Amino acid sequence: MTSEPAPSRDNGWRLTGIGLTAILVLLTAFIGLILLPLLQTNVSYNSLWDAICSAAGIVQPTATQPRIEPTFKVSQVVLTSSTLPNPSQESIGRGATLAQRCAICHGPSGISRADSPNLAGQYASVIYKQLLDFKSGARVNSVMSPFAEPLSDQDIRDLAAYYSYLPRLPGYHPPTQTTAPRIVINGAPTRGIAPCGSCHGSLENKLGSPWLEQQPEPYLLSQLQAFASGDRHNDLGQQMRNVARQMASDEMSEAAHYYASQPADASKQ
Repeated sequence: MTSEPAPSRDNGWRLTGIGLTAILVLLTAFIGLILLPLLQTNVSYNSLWDAICSAAGIVQPTATQPRIEPTFKVSQVVLTSSTLPNPSQESIGRGATLAQRCAICHGPSGISRADSPNLAGQYASVIYKQLLDFKSGARVNSVMSPFAEPLSDQDIRDLAAYYSYLPRLPGYHPPTQTTAPRIVINGAPTRGIAPCGSCHGSLENKLGSPWLEQQPEPYLLSQLQAFASGDRHNDLGQQMRNVARQMASDEMSEAAHYYASQPADASKQ
């Protein structure tokens, strides 16, 4: 016949320690998750649950916590592979008529002589998005904004169809420049910068990202600086702003110069 072992002093201390620990955990949780949030004078909650979620770092949208909206308009354009189907000849023709008003800045054949973007051969999705952003105010320019405002969606589609139909200038880089700038080919992974070519051609093209070869150097540099400062903010998800903020000024200049490289007789084209 066996008998139950008598409780030892060690077992008593163990039970006491567990009990005290449990009490301490519950007290800490009460103070940190309930009492302190409710004592804040500058924040009000709709319920005890909202206070607990706030203390735990889980933001609950409530009537007393209005959503913070940006102080500027953001792009609402969402591009997919089916946004712009293959254009008809009629659409291209209508775009050619509309483009006569664009020639003073972008050239009669889509090649600018005024350091404005070259639109000949640009992706239709790029022209479509940028014109919609100018129209909505997500992107602002003293010339382009009033031009885009009266355009209909079909007008914008026709212009995009026409300019994408035109032949673009061929990519060119001087033979003395044996390698592209590191920021273009490799990016800067430690700063979260992907290679420029991964979105803008040469390596890959991301839908909505412009073809940069042969764009005017002053224009490219000014846009990088505008993204970095936040003056331009029509990039979805702040993709270009996040990149440009991390770029050094010499990297911006090198990238702009590289993409803008043109043969000596480019002005005759």
